[in-house]
Amino acid sequence: MKDPSFVAFATQKGGAGKTTLTVLTASYLYYVKKMKVLVVDCDYPQYSVKELRDRDLQITRINKSFATTVKEQLNNLDVDPYPILMCRPEEAMGKVKALYDKGEHYDIVLFDMSGTINNPGVAKTVSLMDYIFIPVTADKIVLESSLAFAIKVRDEILTLPDSSIREMHMLWNKVDAREKTDLYDKYEIVFEEQLLTTLKTRLPDRKRYSREVGEDGDRAVFRCTLLPPDKKLLRGSGFPELLDELLGIIKL
Repeated sequence: MKDPSFVAFATQKGGAGKTTLTVLTASYLYYVKKMKVLVVDCDYPQYSVKELRDRDLQITRINKSFATTVKEQLNNLDVDPYPILMCRPEEAMGKVKALYDKGEHYDIVLFDMSGTINNPGVAKTVSLMDYIFIPVTADKIVLESSLAFAIKVRDEILTLPDSSIREMHMLWNKVDAREKTDLYDKYEIVFEEQLLTTLKTRLPDRKRYSREVGEDGDRAVFRCTLLPPDKKLLRGSGFPELLDELLGIIKL
């Protein structure tokens, strides 16, 4: 039984897109790439991923078209929806280990982290990640917050003797096409000065990223815990390119 890769999209500022990125990655790798995926929702106290799963399940009881699509998807793949483990940050690794002790195993474990890096439980769990990807936008407040988070991880967590972090990368999210490209290039120079690397893939600002299923109708959905992102909506989203880059780094 090989060890899984522990991966987190993490930052301390809301609105950067870490939960959406976690869900999209989990659904794409599980339903499309057929990898064994576990999502650990330790974004206490809101538990955003678990809340989305509950909402998806509730809509299957209301929207017959959506329920049929989900049933056909799961039957064709012969799988249940990927598991979501809900816990406090300080309990996360213990609960994952307990699943392994029971014989469960995964290719990748995705953590949706609480943003309060000053919490000892959060800091300890962050230190046990293999890879951390920090979403950042051109918004000044988000940018400064994400940069401060990355520097704190670099200076106070990466240096711990029992830290497992192999790589940490900044990730441009919600890139506005109206912004000049050199704006992002200039910010990346700042990251480089802080010894922080940035992923090549930049995710554009698209409403489709938050497009969920409705209570009626059969519109295509992008963010869902029971289905993969719709193929048509994937085009031009930058997300397949991002996953290819991430998988290359993680070597999955």
